[in-house]
Amino acid sequence: MHRIMIIAAALALGAGLAACGSTTSGSGSGSASTGASSAATTASCSNASIQKDLYAKGTLTVATDKPAYPPWFSSNDPANGKGYESAVAYAVAAQLGFKKSQVTWAYEPFNDSYAPGPKKFDFDINEVSVTAARAQAVTFSTSYYDVDQALVALKGTPIVTKHAPSDLKGYVFGDQIGTTSLAFINSQIQPTQTPKVYESLNDVKQGLQTHQIAALVADTPTAQYISSSEIKNSVLVGQFPSSGEHFGLLFRKGDPLVGCVDKALATLHHNGTLAALQKKYLQVYLSVPLLKP
Repeated sequence: MHRIMIIAAALALGAGLAACGSTTSGSGSGSASTGASSAATTASCSNASIQKDLYAKGTLTVATDKPAYPPWFSSNDPANGKGYESAVAYAVAAQLGFKKSQVTWAYEPFNDSYAPGPKKFDFDINEVSVTAARAQAVTFSTSYYDVDQALVALKGTPIVTKHAPSDLKGYVFGDQIGTTSLAFINSQIQPTQTPKVYESLNDVKQGLQTHQIAALVADTPTAQYISSSEIKNSVLVGQFPSSGEHFGLLFRKGDPLVGCVDKALATLHHNGTLAALQKKYLQVYLSVPLLKP
């Protein structure tokens, strides 16, 4: 989706399996993100040569939202290197020649991250799906994770067993404003009733718990965590086939650093690092049953 997120306890989940895998997620190689540099420029991507492009010289500044949810992060601490996105950030940093102590984490609300204008970070990693609209204001890296969307509902409600495409159109859905999950509901499920729009994921979850909506949609890892650890008596109904959505690292528009980061991500893909991190933190999501929108 987003981005959509989740909270605490995935440390146990993450270590054993594992925050956004999926049936088609694979290695995160993805196609080049909209607006992203297709390859590193001919200029050197050595640590010394990229210093001029950094937000703060000598430091790689990485941003994400608060709270930092599992399985993307662990214990609400992006700096601990645990969780898929934290681990990816440090792996990229290492490719760029930064030690872990040279990585600084900054807070950036999700909806602010892709707003136009200067940024107080080098890149943001926050389950931000690449879209053409967002790429008008910011620049994205190539994919570090390919995304599926999934459905969460309360146990015993009709949608749990009646979710054929024609059935889905008759339910009231809800999601967080500005997310690709909300866009997925409107463009793929196309319900006859306008989905309810909420300011935050917590509001969406409350809407489900109080029966304001029949179901919510989130990226598969987020949906799995919500159903298993956050909303009692809820169930992950299933996930939808991939629509080509993927997450990209987010940069200020035209940032020259993106070329070197794309080069780093290509290395992490080809040497198996991304696949290994997905297996460590996201493997459980490969078994989620498929739905038809």
